Amino acid sequence: MNSSPATLERLRKRLLELRTEILNEGDVAIEPARTDPTAVGGEDEAQALAEMNQVIASKRNRERTTALVRVQAALKRLDEAPEDFGLCKECGDPIGKRLEVMPYVELCVECQHARDGSPKGPGRRHLRDFR
Repeated sequence: MNSSPATLERLRKRLLELRTEILNEGDVAIEPARTDPTAVGGEDEAQALAEMNQVIASKRNRERTTALVRVQAALKRLDEAPEDFGLCKECGDPIGKRLEVMPYVELCVECQHARDGSPKGPGRRHLRDFR
């Protein structure tokens, strides 16, 4: 990336802020589906809602953990090889503005699209373009 020390320090500060935010949020408590384990039957709607809440809380906790791992890995890359920080892990090109928004990313837009299987080329060009 050949970033200036000031740019690298700004990215480090942002990564540390992200890490603090994630850690301060904490896990979402996953409530048990049944409040009375001896009860049989019950309201089907309440059971379904409780299960849905469990799935949502579990997904959020997994996403939070994934984000924390990515931020920690970015901080490690920044400490170990600051001269390479901001270069795409696959092609070696600068990641660019994407790094300003998500300082933990490892891939440029093109390589991320290729990895995700996204179609090449621009998406919608006009409001009336529907695919």
